[in-house]
Amino acid sequence: MYVDPLAAAVPFYDLLHEDGHVPLVRELLPPLLDGVRHGVLEIGAGTGLVTEVIARSAPGEIYALEPSLGMRSVLLSRLAADPPLRRRVTVLPCGALDADVDEPVDAVVMISVLQNFPAAERAGLWEVLARQLRPGGRLVFNWRDRAAPVPGGLEPIGSYEVGRHTYEVAAQVLDVAGESVTSRFVYRVRQRGVVISEEETIGTNHRPPAAVLATELKERGFTWSPAPDGMQLWQLPGA
Repeated sequence: MYVDPLAAAVPFYDLLHEDGHVPLVRELLPPLLDGVRHGVLEIGAGTGLVTEVIARSAPGEIYALEPSLGMRSVLLSRLAADPPLRRRVTVLPCGALDADVDEPVDAVVMISVLQNFPAAERAGLWEVLARQLRPGGRLVFNWRDRAAPVPGGLEPIGSYEVGRHTYEVAAQVLDVAGESVTSRFVYRVRQRGVVISEEETIGTNHRPPAAVLATELKERGFTWSPAPDGMQLWQLPGA
């Protein structure tokens, strides 16, 4: 039976990410999509926060790929509330390695997703994404080198009041091995200070140095282009 690994995070997702990277993405992403006219493939669309940014930045069709049922459900609810956007966005219920759009796109956008791919899978990822792009197409993602985290105790990373309830997220680094970081996340809901709901997940992210990513992308035919700090822009050769 399929188990959605992100199910516990879904109710907290927009609260946490509106308080995190999404506001900066709203500022940095649109200029990187300037001139994009023939569609965008978004890898890991989540609940649609960045999908809306893409839609405001590029007038063409959007393929929003999201394998998590919970995340996809929120994304589709967001689209249902915006009929013009709903007509432009096709939701693909699959993982990035299975991406296959009907027509090549001008750009692939991947925000806070790359860390899900270990080194053994990234070569296949770059090949799949290159196949989705038109000649001269762009690959846009967020990435910066960070110091390796240190295993430790559970630390709060977000707390949000929603009506009479408080939604809390805490994280704990359990293990670091090379570029792989295994962490525990705890999602709690409190009512008058009492925990009424608690779920946790354990997952492994991957943090390769930017220089390693650059070598991988160049080997797959991509060329680096300037981008704001924290963002990466790579392009395929033109027609």
